[in-house]
Amino acid sequence: MSLTEDPPPPASLIPLPHVGGEPKKGRMGDTPIPSHGLRPCTPSLSSYLKQRDMFMESLTHNPVLAADAAVDLQLHTTYSDGVWTPEGLLDYLLGEQFGLVAVTDHDSVESAAALQILGAQKGLPVLAAVEMSTSWKGGATDVLCYGFKPGPSELQKLAQVVVRRQPEITWGVYLELKKRGYEFPADYDESGEKPLQPQELGLMLQQQGYSTGPGSIGKIMTDAGFYFATNDIAAVVDAAHRNGAVCIIAHPGRGGDFTRYDGDLLDELRSEVPIDGIEAYYPLHTPEQVAMYVEYAGRYGLLVSSGSDSHGPDKKPIKYRAELSRELLERVGIRVR
Repeated sequence: MSLTEDPPPPASLIPLPHVGGEPKKGRMGDTPIPSHGLRPCTPSLSSYLKQRDMFMESLTHNPVLAADAAVDLQLHTTYSDGVWTPEGLLDYLLGEQFGLVAVTDHDSVESAAALQILGAQKGLPVLAAVEMSTSWKGGATDVLCYGFKPGPSELQKLAQVVVRRQPEITWGVYLELKKRGYEFPADYDESGEKPLQPQELGLMLQQQGYSTGPGSIGKIMTDAGFYFATNDIAAVVDAAHRNGAVCIIAHPGRGGDFTRYDGDLLDELRSEVPIDGIEAYYPLHTPEQVAMYVEYAGRYGLLVSSGSDSHGPDKKPIKYRAELSRELLERVGIRVR
């Protein structure tokens, strides 16, 4: 969620059958993440992954896409801050005849296997993917990681740092706003037992009538000490690479709460961090930005991604041609003919 945007309504969450040990935790902190009708998981991680591999064998073992097949490589669900349920999103994508997608829920590495199983059950290949919250030189930079092997990893540990830390930050902002005289719904549970997410706090402020226009809620929260929890970008890229993933700078030209990258800044970043590519095709990029990023990627041999950043039905997925991201798809084992 960007603080310059209106927060989406909170999703209804139900427990996800978990793989041994403690229940899985998503971006909602200790709140259970949704099961959405997935088959119950077996008691061990190894048998869970074996089940996933059995489902995925016929769909993602050296799959082939036509050059004009529809793909969208940045999508979000209720596993993080989206409004789409996983099942609702995949049903929509199937109805629109997408050939392959990547669900990139924020800092939710552990949801990748469940999403792949659900996609396999429905007949839609789903890449293992995540959008990691990182920072570089004090500015926010989201990193899209594609093609990692689901399961325990250093990448998952880094994601869980953000998942744990973000509700703590948001709770502190809530308490500060209370001190400043802001009023919240009388029925809000102030025990602190339920993790408070940024979009939920923003929605409460809106509902209480504190919005005075675009960006006003974000300013209220920022003035009260809000910031997004992040990991260092170099640590995330290193962990992702060690887990077999490629790393793409998400929406490099978006700006707002995020660093806006031009060629010089990309040069500087690449001199410090071995990123693999950039998300050139993005709905908020101008045609001039798209052309610049595509040319830059071609000049330096970087991969190009294409994603809508859809979080719900109000901003639908985009049918990007697979050939726009040919090199990226082929890097993660998907042939584009």
